[in-house]
Amino acid sequence: MNAELKHIHSQIHSELGAAVDQTTYSLWLEPLWVESASRDAVIFSAPTQTREWVQQRYGVLLATAAAAVLGGRPAVQVAVRGSASVHAGGSPQDRQQAQGVGGTPGQGRVVAQGAPTELRPNPQLTFDRFVIGESNRLAHGASLSLAEAPGASFNPLFICGPPGVGKTHLLHAIASFVSAHNTSTVVRLTASEPFTNEFLSALRDGSTERFKARFRHVDVLLVDDIQFLQRKARTEEEFFHTFNNLYSIGSQIVVTSDRPPRDLGGLEDRLRERFEAGLVADIRPPDLTTRVAILRKKLADQSVASVDASVVQLIAEHVSSSVRALEGALVRIVAFASLTQRPVTEELAGKVLRGLYGGTQRPVTKPTLAAIQSATCRHFKVSSEELLSASRAREVVWPRQVAMYLARELTSESLPSIGRSFGGRDHSTVLYACRRARDRVERDPQARQAEQAVRSLLTGPDSPPTPPTPGN
Repeated sequence: MNAELKHIHSQIHSELGAAVDQTTYSLWLEPLWVESASRDAVIFSAPTQTREWVQQRYGVLLATAAAAVLGGRPAVQVAVRGSASVHAGGSPQDRQQAQGVGGTPGQGRVVAQGAPTELRPNPQLTFDRFVIGESNRLAHGASLSLAEAPGASFNPLFICGPPGVGKTHLLHAIASFVSAHNTSTVVRLTASEPFTNEFLSALRDGSTERFKARFRHVDVLLVDDIQFLQRKARTEEEFFHTFNNLYSIGSQIVVTSDRPPRDLGGLEDRLRERFEAGLVADIRPPDLTTRVAILRKKLADQSVASVDASVVQLIAEHVSSSVRALEGALVRIVAFASLTQRPVTEELAGKVLRGLYGGTQRPVTKPTLAAIQSATCRHFKVSSEELLSASRAREVVWPRQVAMYLARELTSESLPSIGRSFGGRDHSTVLYACRRARDRVERDPQARQAEQAVRSLLTGPDSPPTPPTPGN
């Protein structure tokens, strides 16, 4: 592989790695080699046993990644490694067949041409493919609303939550929707790391004015993983001015982070305040019902043969940390069945899950909101009516804050869902209560002892108190 082809190979694989979860990439896409590449055609080689599956399932994705790197609309062929078509560039029949595998990158004005550090919307990450549940309803609704009318509301939109719960999915869905329905709108999709790299490159090259022009003259700016701007003073200052410029002209700004603005202690106050001035939409790990729906959606999207409902239930109950882990487990199970030519049964799923997670026992049931409220009332000696009331008495407010904090930490319920269960409060009230409780628990040993005592009531008398975990 010559130096130029090696470089193209690396760039295409960077696009593929960013487009799918790590398990999918490692299993199906990482083994691919780029044998030849041009703006008209790209030939990949793959192991014999996976070539057909990759061609069928990921042909469009390969074409999109190749187009992002090479430009144009290259046709894509996946050949068996070592075959004559790989080394000869393919027969005329092979090349003709490959023409049907190409794909068209995102329409509209998603600006990534000539900017290798920027991202293209992943065609797999659309609103149609996003499964809505209580844990993500607010973030989804806000994202769809602003995609339909950029700049009209929720500006900026700050989407936060732990890794793998759908933040990046919504960011790409917004980019795809806006570019498809507003062809004159200029959309720029990036992440904090490539934004930083490009800015530092502009400083070295003396091309900062061109950099500013590229980011300050757009209608929609979408930035993923904004937390990585922390403690990068010069880049943060540049983003601050970019933010102000776009906001002043009415451009839409959307950012994602693994924690809410208040917890981004490494950012300057002035930038955090601007994030908090918009809508902060929290996404939590999906509940069981949503996890089952995600798995069914994934199976339908990939046209996988019928999988027994017990298998779906087993995966959903066992894998609860994130959507990414959930989909990765499903991909691993389906791939294992395909490669070993066995049906996808509960026994096979259990075997694969044991290899991934060390066992398939059902996880301990999470406490319900009602159980948390009951335990809080028992420890603090307040009634349920007082806990859910509008009372601002100190002896009621603190127990209520603890209960809300534990509800957020120990369940998969969304902020709006928790608020409804605490007397119909809104999500911002819940978020404020969680922050106050966490701060007090971290500073005050007596508060920490009280919080651990409520936890111990939930886990049983024989279980040691669980230390508090930082909020997202």
